[in-house]
Amino acid sequence: MKKKIEFEITMDVNHLPEKITWEAEDNPDGKKEAQAIMVSIWDKKEETTLRIDLWDKDFTTDEMKKFFIQSLLTMNDTLERATGEAELCKGIREFGRELGKRMGVIKE
Repeated sequence: MKKKIEFEITMDVNHLPEKITWEAEDNPDGKKEAQAIMVSIWDKKEETTLRIDLWDKDFTTDEMKKFFIQSLLTMNDTLERATGEAELCKGIREFGRELGKRMGVIKE
């Protein structure tokens, strides 16, 4: 079974993302808009991570902070599910929450 997810990026004359949309084959809602994406791809041969980080020009600094902290915390959830390293992930979660508080993204 194949699954396909497509991203479409519309750029302005200065090659800055103006609009980001995505669509998944099994999403009944069709094409959806996004303001930012972060995609990580593991290159097995090189044993390195390839990254695609894009955000549209209307994405605010406050939105970026929220996006970053939420991404960090959900990556930590993924790491815990994949490895079972509960104690390690507890430390990362605490760090992420503290960082979120310092950024003003997570309220005390």
